[in-house]
Amino acid sequence: MQLLSHDKTQVKGWSAELCSYWMESAPEQAGVLYVDGHVRVYNGHQTQLPKHHVARQKLCLRATTDYWVNAMDGQPFMVVNKAVDPGLIKVIENDILPELTERVPAQAERTAAFTKPYPHKFTLVFDREGYSPEFMARMKAQQVAWTPQCGLKVLTYHKYPGDDWLETEFSEHSLTLPTGEVTQVKLAERGVCLSNKLWVREIRKLTERGHQTAILATDYQSGLARIGASMFARWSQENYFKYMREHYSLDKLADYSIETIAEPTQVVNPVYRDLDGQVRSKQGKLNRMLASFGAMHFAGTLDDEKLGPFLHKKADLQEAIEQQKSVVEALKKTRKETLHHIDVHDLPEDQQFKQLSTQSKHLVDTIKMTAYRAETAMANSLRENMSHPDEVRTLLRALYQTEADLLPDLEKQTLTIRLHHLANVMSDNVIEKFCAELNATETRFPRTNLRMVFKVGSI
Repeated sequence: MQLLSHDKTQVKGWSAELCSYWMESAPEQAGVLYVDGHVRVYNGHQTQLPKHHVARQKLCLRATTDYWVNAMDGQPFMVVNKAVDPGLIKVIENDILPELTERVPAQAERTAAFTKPYPHKFTLVFDREGYSPEFMARMKAQQVAWTPQCGLKVLTYHKYPGDDWLETEFSEHSLTLPTGEVTQVKLAERGVCLSNKLWVREIRKLTERGHQTAILATDYQSGLARIGASMFARWSQENYFKYMREHYSLDKLADYSIETIAEPTQVVNPVYRDLDGQVRSKQGKLNRMLASFGAMHFAGTLDDEKLGPFLHKKADLQEAIEQQKSVVEALKKTRKETLHHIDVHDLPEDQQFKQLSTQSKHLVDTIKMTAYRAETAMANSLRENMSHPDEVRTLLRALYQTEADLLPDLEKQTLTIRLHHLANVMSDNVIEKFCAELNATETRFPRTNLRMVFKVGSI
């Protein structure tokens, strides 16, 4: 694996060519793209990686972050690895957007829309981490500055949705999901002005329990149902992460080597982090003291003998509060004068770290993307012949583990792949139909003239 991935430029070039090929082969899939980060936990001891919040474990652990770009049905296009996570917005602007702008092909539907106001070539969908009025404004400004073929739209959840809307504003809409399933949901729409005076579309979904999910969109052309389907099908990417962790060892290390971080990388200044922790701690203590001071109440009369001790206690607490305020203000001033981020090479010697080697990882990730796409193509072919389509990947995994006999026939120039029977007759029937589809392609075994013939069972 290290020999194959020795030249990083060739590996990245191959991955980029595959991304372009996948998008050009199915340009309709490149119209709406999901972007999300996947945290890969590192449990080794060779380097002290920065800590990341792992949502699935609800812990802060040493890890790296991979940012994936997927289609609406979950199929991957590309991945960007970050040893130090700069955040979703910076990764989109600095790493993902330049690649997508170059590789996303033109689509007939989008080309027709270029004559309308606010044209766009593709839409990016991401979660609340990407909520930023300034980011949305920059994307809109780029749509004006660029040619129409370079514009893009963004969809994200509203981080501060405010009060619920009246249920009378919602109406039934039919959403067509990537799987072809049609579902009925209640949607409503308003125009909303963000904090930076940017007007966007706010679309809300009303659940049966009365909960309202708010999303923001800079897509001013698409219909309400289409935007809703694009946003609410985003869980296909989460399902992709889960499936890849369970069956493709997504979090497994490609190798155990480490390497120096060559690119200029900003990290949180440890001095700033310590000061910020002190400010939070002291501020919390101050808040508790203020709460105690506000709760102090004397229930007796003015001539009560307990009044004096009460006033003395309250005066002592007020003095302590003033002292605590001075401490907090001093720490805040020092924090303000301290750099928030510094270069990774400027870290103290005992806190410097190296990144996990990406020499083999990029190649392995590309192979896994190709394998998943191949499995998805097989699943789409089998699904229509199954009474329980949701079990298609389970059947495929059983097929991959099934033994087979290889029977070459040089006279007929065929290579028969005879699959052993599966667990039941129904599975055999589905696989036989799939074998017939494969045989119709008349595919030759690599580097030979032998035509592959697939069959199930005995001769």
